[in-house]
Amino acid sequence: MRSDALEDFVAVLRQEQFPPKKQGPKPCRIHVDSEKVEQGLMKLVLALVEFLRQILEKQAIRKMESGRLTTEEIDRLGTTLMKLEEKIKELQEHFAIDDLNINLGPLGNLID
Repeated sequence: MRSDALEDFVAVLRQEQFPPKKQGPKPCRIHVDSEKVEQGLMKLVLALVEFLRQILEKQAIRKMESGRLTTEEIDRLGTTLMKLEEKIKELQEHFAIDDLNINLGPLGNLID
C-alpha cells in the first residue's frame, strides 16, 4: 500500500512539472514573401556596414586630430569613407529601405 501512495505522489509531481498541453487554436501559417525577406536581410547588412563605417569615421577623426595621419592618408581615408556612404545610400534606394536603424530593445538603436 505504501508503494501505491508513493507512486501516486510521484504521478502528481510529474503532472505539476509537466502539465498537459492545452489544445488551443492551431497557429497560422507564416506567409513568406521573398521580396520582403531580401529587403530585411539587406537592411540588416546595410545597417551593420553603416555602423562599421561610423566607427571607422570616428577613429579616423581621432587619428587625424592627434596628428598621426599624413595629408595623403587623410585624403584617401576621407574619399574611401565618402564612397562607402554613397554606396550604402545607393543600395538603400535600390532596395527601398528608408531607415537603416535597428531597435535593439533595451540597448537602444544600433545607429545614432
